[in-house]
Amino acid sequence: MLDTLLPILIFSALALAAVGAVRRVRLWRQGRSSPVPLIRGLAAMPRRYLVDLHHIVARDKTMSNTHVATAGGFVLAAVLAIVVHGLGLAEGVLGWLLLAASATMFAGSLFVARRRRNPPARLSKGPWMRLPKSLMAFSLGIFVVTLPAVGVLPAGGWLVALVLAAVVAWGLAELVFGMTWGGPMKHAFAGALHLAFHRRPERFSDKRGGEGRSTGLKALDLEDDQAPLGVETPADFTWNQLLGFDACVQCGRCEAACPAFAAGQPLNPKKLIQDMVVGMAGGSDARYAGSPYPGKPVGEHAGEPHGPIVARPSAQAQGRTALVDAETLWSCTTCRACVEECPMMIEHVDAIVDMRRFLTLEHGNTPNKGAEVLDNLIATDNPGGFDPGSRLNWAADLDLPLMADKREAEVLLWLGDGVFDMRNQRTLRALVKVLRAADVDFAVLGAEERDSGDVARRLGDEATFQSLARRNIATLAPYRFTHIVTCDPHSFHVLKNEYGELGGNYEVFHHSTYLHRLIEAGRLNLKAMKASSVTYHDPCYLGRYNGEYQAPREVLKALGVELKEMARSGYRSRCCGGGGGAPITDVPGKQRIPDMRMNDVRETGAELVAVGCPQCTAMLEGVVAEERAEVKDIAELVADALVENAAPGGAGNRPRRDTEEVAL
Repeated sequence: MLDTLLPILIFSALALAAVGAVRRVRLWRQGRSSPVPLIRGLAAMPRRYLVDLHHIVARDKTMSNTHVATAGGFVLAAVLAIVVHGLGLAEGVLGWLLLAASATMFAGSLFVARRRRNPPARLSKGPWMRLPKSLMAFSLGIFVVTLPAVGVLPAGGWLVALVLAAVVAWGLAELVFGMTWGGPMKHAFAGALHLAFHRRPERFSDKRGGEGRSTGLKALDLEDDQAPLGVETPADFTWNQLLGFDACVQCGRCEAACPAFAAGQPLNPKKLIQDMVVGMAGGSDARYAGSPYPGKPVGEHAGEPHGPIVARPSAQAQGRTALVDAETLWSCTTCRACVEECPMMIEHVDAIVDMRRFLTLEHGNTPNKGAEVLDNLIATDNPGGFDPGSRLNWAADLDLPLMADKREAEVLLWLGDGVFDMRNQRTLRALVKVLRAADVDFAVLGAEERDSGDVARRLGDEATFQSLARRNIATLAPYRFTHIVTCDPHSFHVLKNEYGELGGNYEVFHHSTYLHRLIEAGRLNLKAMKASSVTYHDPCYLGRYNGEYQAPREVLKALGVELKEMARSGYRSRCCGGGGGAPITDVPGKQRIPDMRMNDVRETGAELVAVGCPQCTAMLEGVVAEERAEVKDIAELVADALVENAAPGGAGNRPRRDTEEVAL
């Protein structure tokens, strides 16, 4: 009897899954067009799944092994079940391979069940709680019905056959039918295609022969009158962005990493992605089974593919809501912690900035001081509204060489808008001192330099960003230089990764990387630091955006310090709260992000926190506490360690333990 029932069940499930797949693809195709290499993408998908995706999953060894057993066992068991039971080809080794695959899957499902007995808060509940039972039903059912096929057990009676068929049908319904119609296994179908047609294929190792990195925002075509200015509705996303949202496994790793969520601001990146899935299909968030946005109950938001994601001002005045509230989007610091942790490689930050672009460009709805900052950028080329001619007032005694006079230099020193901040001026003075001690041929733009455009772009004002970028590119065009060096990771990122799309291609170094190069080349003579213990805070735009974690630590090592790493450091570093225009939009929460970061510092017992970003310096020094570690930039630490009147070279880059003081 099983010989008759199993082919019917298997091929019925496959047929229904195919119908569901067509329906799902139609939902994705509501989005805007986005050309992708279909054949090449599908061919690359297995490697992207087995290497790139699993590289992220493997950060949790237990879950990595569980995933290998469960997912690998399922894929192999499903294929072999079609061959053995669907086509009746149980002869030889195939049946035994099916037994091994289903047993492996069952072992993995036991670990899934164990995890679901007391799941962490970040995991979604609801339908996901039945997933272990469905995995067990499929694997155990296939295992038992295969035993007679390989001659281990005799075939049972009709009652046994019906029971086994029911168990197999349960598993098929969840794992095959539900894969395309909706349910916990939906991520497997959508996720595979998402990897094949990812909007950032350069993230994958098959493009570069190693782990790729793609973090620059995509430019809007402002000359195309037909192109939307940002994203107003779910259908305004590209179709492969919608596909990416559908790939979410609701593991909550993004939620656990998000600084805004931890601070109690109304943002949860996992729920944001699920809200986009709701909008793509139409409906409300009432069935969402995970953590809500802090302070916002589930069930009050709804949307549709061509309806607004954020309620229009007239609707807001009447108390009506849409998929998300505007303050959810403005809570994001664009730190990319969510993107870094996502095992499905979903691009949360791209989506948030796309939605911000519409709010800013179409409605001018940038909260708090956002509109003032954008007006200042347009009027004065800097966010503070300062006189552009005063950019070098802080350096009147330094006699900085101007690129307009030299026309050519080894290093163009990009000062950034920290020139208008008294605290960052100390960092810049320290860096100038170090460059001169190393006899570096450098020059600055002076009054010719404008804001890099980073804050305008993160606030959604693509037009102002492109205007600033194009004018900076035009300013740089007549000059000759080998590198650009800057203390600001935000300017570093924009110049390095986002100007190229507009015609500006440069070799750009963050100052910590360049200082490391100088030390390695023996061009600096240094003594040991006095601080007994130091911790280092990784800036998001240097670390997660650009993969530079080692150079700052090597500089500190060269200074002879005892480095105490925070629990959240490297790619898992906690944001200071200063990126993405967050200090400007200033969405309130239950606590401040920099306060949480300074608590991380306090837990190390370090006396000093080394930084490499003016925003990080401002945010951490703004923490009000009776006992707070001193905050110093990497450049200041190196300048403090310089030994005057000593020729660099040879062993000069090794710190000497003496007490010589060098004033800035």
